[in-house]
Amino acid sequence: MITLRKSAERGYADHGWLKSFHSFSFADYYDPRHMGVGNLRVINEDRIAPGTGFGTHGHRDMEIVSYVLDGALAHKDSMGNGEAGGANAGVIRPGDVQRMSAGTGVRHSEFNHAQDSATHFLQIWILPEKTGIEPGYEQKHFSAESKRGRLVTVAARDGRDGAVTLHADAAIHAGLFTGGERAELALNPRRITYVHVVRGALRVNDRALKAGDAARLDQETQLVLEGGEDAEVLVFDLAP
Repeated sequence: MITLRKSAERGYADHGWLKSFHSFSFADYYDPRHMGVGNLRVINEDRIAPGTGFGTHGHRDMEIVSYVLDGALAHKDSMGNGEAGGANAGVIRPGDVQRMSAGTGVRHSEFNHAQDSATHFLQIWILPEKTGIEPGYEQKHFSAESKRGRLVTVAARDGRDGAVTLHADAAIHAGLFTGGERAELALNPRRITYVHVVRGALRVNDRALKAGDAARLDQETQLVLEGGEDAEVLVFDLAP
């Protein structure tokens, strides 16, 4: 069974400095029909105005993945990332995938230091397998060439194939498709697959999707992505 979620059906918030589309209930947007999918709780498509950002705030017991589309996002946290001499510079750019495990509690800020361009990124929250773990941070780069015409695993529970490691029963694949490029992925019908078109247009199991659209696949055995028009896509493999 395939269920479509169109971009225009998402929640939307305009805070001036931040414009955000919410795939699932978040903050002032509440829809009991859309509280998440499996253990995927949040997909926010955010645009942060130049010279602005999220001030220091806290999280706990959540796997938080950031995926930048345009611009740059400077991250600073209570683990020392983003600080002078810290373990990680904390700046993420297009092609970078950042994973922050909030665990027992972490405080962080996210900022667009550019003075002339917005930062466009996806903020993704996944429920962890265990609560109360030690907070952690990881970021890796996945080139456009590596994602061209295929799905690359960018986040996974076992960190396989060079992905960032999730402390959750989930995986995220990313791909770029245009023209005749095509990818197939065998699916476990006992799990949930959620396909989110980041930009462009793409056919998902012969359903036409555009930027911001998504498709939930239940009890399906195969995913076919084709007919892309400058498409970028994320595919989530989720615990039911």
